[in-house]
Amino acid sequence: MVRNVPIDAIDAVPRPLIVTGHDYQDGGMLAPHRHRRGQLLSGATGVLVLATSQGRWVMPPQRGLWIPPGVVHEVRMIGAVSTQSLYLEPELTGGMPDRCQVVGLSPFMRSLMTRAMDVPVDYEPDSHAGALMALILHELRQLPVLPLSLPFPGHAALAERCRHFLRRPTTHATIEEWSDALGLSRRAFTRLFRQETGLSFVEWRQQACLVAALPRLVAGEAVTTVALDLGYDNPAAFTTMFKRVLGAPPRAYLKQNA
Repeated sequence: MVRNVPIDAIDAVPRPLIVTGHDYQDGGMLAPHRHRRGQLLSGATGVLVLATSQGRWVMPPQRGLWIPPGVVHEVRMIGAVSTQSLYLEPELTGGMPDRCQVVGLSPFMRSLMTRAMDVPVDYEPDSHAGALMALILHELRQLPVLPLSLPFPGHAALAERCRHFLRRPTTHATIEEWSDALGLSRRAFTRLFRQETGLSFVEWRQQACLVAALPRLVAGEAVTTVALDLGYDNPAAFTTMFKRVLGAPPRAYLKQNA
């Protein structure tokens, strides 16, 4: 079992897939860094918030976070986090997303990853361990992308406005406020926003509120408190949005991922 060993210490091992694990305390931070290999990061407990120049991603328990090779990223831990990471050689990442994404992990995939934690780094490719790793590589390409990403624009002024918004996200933010702040007409603003993020302003605002809400809910804050802080008129409105995006109301979703 390889645990709490930096990937740089074993990256040169000539194997297509390396599996490691790490334990982090609540509030732990990983400063901006990058990996030569692609990484699938997962955690059994706690929440991870990943940030890059392209956006933010929130990974709840029992989910995965795909990070392509060479992407500079930083990670913040909310709650005690115990992780598993799969590191793929760059030439094996074809068919995987070309940007960071939160992905679903089936019980089968989670079981494979757990078993892989007991495999030595220098496993024999033709052994049972090698067959396990080959199966994992196949399953990786079947993982569904989950709507827990928040893309950032490349446009400097708009990106700064987005970062400012995330300090206190609210459903009350309007297109008029943002377009006026940037000196753009409503039409020019909406066109620019979609070009830069791939989302409408309203879609992005909703995603921002969801990305802000999830870590707080996992940490134990009441649904009512979180909903009202984000500007929802009542908890029911927030719950409706949450269920529409993630497939279950907050309490049921958290129970599924406990």
